[in-house]
Amino acid sequence: MTILGGLGSGSIAHGLTRSGFLGMLGRRPASTSRGTTLTTTIDKIAWILLEDGKILSTRSRGKDVYYIPGGKREPGETDLDTLVREIDEELAVAIVPSSAAHFGTFRAQAHGHADGVIVQMTCYTAQYQGTPTASSEIDEVVWLTYADRDRVAPVDQIIFDHLHRSGRLT
Repeated sequence: MTILGGLGSGSIAHGLTRSGFLGMLGRRPASTSRGTTLTTTIDKIAWILLEDGKILSTRSRGKDVYYIPGGKREPGETDLDTLVREIDEELAVAIVPSSAAHFGTFRAQAHGHADGVIVQMTCYTAQYQGTPTASSEIDEVVWLTYADRDRVAPVDQIIFDHLHRSGRLT
């Protein structure tokens, strides 16, 4: 499922309940012994960089899948603050803040986490200065196509599907 734009209070995607959304993913929401559903959402900001029908992706040290570059927000940071910081840390390039444009917000089961842990990834496009180079915890920087969909995290698969349907990812 893709969610473009903001999230409504309590909504997951187009009126689906949380359990209905997770059911579509083949996952059950986490629950306690009392039957109360636990919700954990990981808030991430990501950079969508497309060139020649390919998308820039990264593989972090010790991970077995690729991720669209970006990361978690630190307390008090805006989306733009997080985007600029994370891309500088991971790829040693400078995002041009005035060029940043919201691309979409996507949600899915978080890769490598317990069932019911959801990642919400707010994505931006932006111009940059420099050459993307693996830095910090990043071991590898690659350009992927839609044929590589099975090599990325679940939320990235949703983004790949969206980009492919719109003809932007070959």
